[in-house]
Amino acid sequence: MEITFLGTSSGVPTRSRNVSSVALRLPQRAEIWLFDCGEGTQHQLLRSELKSSQIRRIFVTHMHGDHTFGLMGAIASSGLAGNAQSIDIYGPPGLADYLHNCAKYSYMNIGSRLQIHTVSPGLVYEDQEFTVSCKLLKHRVPAYGYRITEKDRPGKFNIKKAKALGIPSGPIYGKLKQGATITLEDGRQINGQELCDEPEIGRKVIYCTDTVFCDAAVELAQDGDVLIHEATFAHQDAGLAFDRLHSTSTMAAQVALLAGVKQLIMTHFSPRYAPGNTLQLDDLKREARAIFPNTKLAYDFYTYAVPRRR
Repeated sequence: MEITFLGTSSGVPTRSRNVSSVALRLPQRAEIWLFDCGEGTQHQLLRSELKSSQIRRIFVTHMHGDHTFGLMGAIASSGLAGNAQSIDIYGPPGLADYLHNCAKYSYMNIGSRLQIHTVSPGLVYEDQEFTVSCKLLKHRVPAYGYRITEKDRPGKFNIKKAKALGIPSGPIYGKLKQGATITLEDGRQINGQELCDEPEIGRKVIYCTDTVFCDAAVELAQDGDVLIHEATFAHQDAGLAFDRLHSTSTMAAQVALLAGVKQLIMTHFSPRYAPGNTLQLDDLKREARAIFPNTKLAYDFYTYAVPRRR
């Protein structure tokens, strides 16, 4: 699992930061999942090492333009007008109408390749390797945070030990690797768990934006490996944060601390903290680290490989 930030500004782009979009690359299945898709995301993809043709799912937090205006361009760039894999898009009510109307008035034929799913709190998606769930956060419009959970995997199968026990190779090895108990022709029962290393614990990535501090974010982020959380404002601008229902750096850090996450990566920064201004983003980082030391500041094209649990 590898996270790439394609846009880290809030509201409007700046010369160095585009608006919100985060890519989760799953190399084992040659897929990319996007979280939000602000204007210019397709250009950011071109400037990155990511392949837009691998976009398989897009999760939208809310309908504000700095999180949605890039959807149609990214969809077109992914080849939906021609021969390409389908894309599933998940988001709040209104997303389907928005996309269909954009397609209608731009004469874009998205056909059956685009599947749109309206989300509600709870399970959003599940397959053999992952689950994605969401919770309603606290913003001016309905906004959802997403939790991506990698399912635990059986530990490495000890082939040498299996051969030493005289277990014939073949499909039986697959069953043992899954931890099943099998009976051999000679009557011996073999517990597969005894032939495997400790299970690999699945990783958890949480994406929370836009929101002011809320219990839902803490609940969503519990025991996460990585929490990506908005930090639009500095602590001294908390009044603006409460007025606009955004987070400060200290709010993001408090969520990380209360949830017991391993790594906090802050994003969605107000352009007011640009170089030359009184407050800088390094000030926001210092504020957050005073509460939660394991904090990083995201920047456009920053890539973070999510480590496996030990």
